[in-house]
Amino acid sequence: MATGARLTIRTSSPDPRCAGLLADAHALGLTDVTAIDVADVVWFAGTLSATQKKALEAVLVDPLLQTGSWTAPKAGIETELLPGVTDPVAIAVALAAHTVGVPGMEVATGKHFHLAGELLPETTATLARRLLANQVIERWAPAPLAPSFIDATAVAEHTVDHVAIRDLTDAALQSLNKERGLSLDLAELHAIVQHFRGVGREPTDVELETLAQTWSEHCAHKTFRARITLADGSEVEPLMRQLRGCTDAIDAPFVRSSFVGNAGILGYTPGVTVAVKAETHNHPSAIEPFGGSNTGVGGVIRDVMGAAHHPIAITDILCFGPTDFPAHQLPEGVLHPRLIESGVVAGVADYGNKIGLPTVAGAVLYDPGYLANPLVYAGCIGVAHEGAWQLPGPQPGDLVVVMGGRTGRDGLRGATFSSATMDATTGDVAGASVQIGDPITEKLLIDVMRECIGLYTAVTDCGAGGLSSAVGEMAEGVGADVDVALAPLKYPGLRPWEVWLSEAQERMVFAVPPMHLSAVVDLCTRHGVEAVSLGAFTGDSVLRVRSGDLTVLELDTHFLHDG
Repeated sequence: MATGARLTIRTSSPDPRCAGLLADAHALGLTDVTAIDVADVVWFAGTLSATQKKALEAVLVDPLLQTGSWTAPKAGIETELLPGVTDPVAIAVALAAHTVGVPGMEVATGKHFHLAGELLPETTATLARRLLANQVIERWAPAPLAPSFIDATAVAEHTVDHVAIRDLTDAALQSLNKERGLSLDLAELHAIVQHFRGVGREPTDVELETLAQTWSEHCAHKTFRARITLADGSEVEPLMRQLRGCTDAIDAPFVRSSFVGNAGILGYTPGVTVAVKAETHNHPSAIEPFGGSNTGVGGVIRDVMGAAHHPIAITDILCFGPTDFPAHQLPEGVLHPRLIESGVVAGVADYGNKIGLPTVAGAVLYDPGYLANPLVYAGCIGVAHEGAWQLPGPQPGDLVVVMGGRTGRDGLRGATFSSATMDATTGDVAGASVQIGDPITEKLLIDVMRECIGLYTAVTDCGAGGLSSAVGEMAEGVGADVDVALAPLKYPGLRPWEVWLSEAQERMVFAVPPMHLSAVVDLCTRHGVEAVSLGAFTGDSVLRVRSGDLTVLELDTHFLHDG
């Protein structure tokens, strides 16, 4: 067992999670399990005195409903989040520890499961893999588990890799595409090769990843923009053009803005506009149902915020495979629909409840077509005063200000992952592509944005592609120069491409005139939100990214968005 201390917290009365876990185990065909008891575990990296333990137990254990024990169990299964996966509970515990006089303590959290029944070792392992731990974001081990803590002394390599692509054959390009998870087609790879032949150098790893994210299906909606050729050789107008044509033909008087920005804008009442946005979060929910749906809700809320509207409600349409589907008939690598359903519903409820937004409309549907890939369709509604959302856009000299959560390795290559085809290996390669939500931070962002009206010229959210997408989109036709070394990090050791491409949640990017920066920072400080300027918009239509004095990306924004 690692040095340090651990607190195991159990409910005094039967924990409602236990009955659900047992039912799920039986649905998976593991009927030898007769009972599953669950407890929450908090690990502390340092040694604690008796006084410190008492102080921590006073804030972490409700004496009316729970009991706490500082003794490690000798049996059972324990789980914890993988290193680098955001742990909001651990962050909250560390803050509570600081409040009661135990500052600077590294914290990790997990769960302890006690299993009853005559179980073979292989049954226990199957139960741990398929139900108790989601190995995309968690690891499991027989109790007592030795926890992993973030290495607070880690130092990232201050380097950038150049990727030789200009002389590669088609087969070698496709191999590189698969190896790096770029999800680009051969024509797109050829376009990149031709561009860098023209500028006379090889691309950096940051440039290659940025192009893949920007050109991904998730960000560029290539299916909706593609030419459609029928079996008889005739062509059908692209779906996106059809949708635009219908909208223009209907010419509804209440539609104020569509097909541009982060959300559609409607106007029913003079002086007030309504922003409406809905989007899917299917692939992430298929491999990590709670986190996938949780961040789907968080992301669509930020889309409405990115349209300069104040969120007031959320919606959801959820589609799953049959929850009574025989477990032994599931395709390899597919979670049981029962587990996907429970995780997705919990994720939607968790984010909406914590952020204080009601779910006002939605539906739940079941069909075998959703067995391998559920449909998680999250929506948000926001309001604004007339004119507040009509922003001029970034101006040369405006500062690139990042506001909200810190940057970690969450969601790396999430846009390209969401654009890939699901197969049996998806869960094995998607660990870094899954984001973890922090709704409390997003709630603070909502509050501070309401007071920042008039202090910025443009805003967008850090969703798919992270800073690469947010800053890249805002810099289109304008250009920007940013230094990723200035970005606040969740933990040390991130390389430049990881900071630039991380899809860590609850972050917004603003274009702020220099004269308003101090006012924005003061408002953020008052609301407990971090805000930092990474650079400025330049006016030369070139996107430059540095890490200190090292240039890691230099791309013409016309090629980035229209190449």
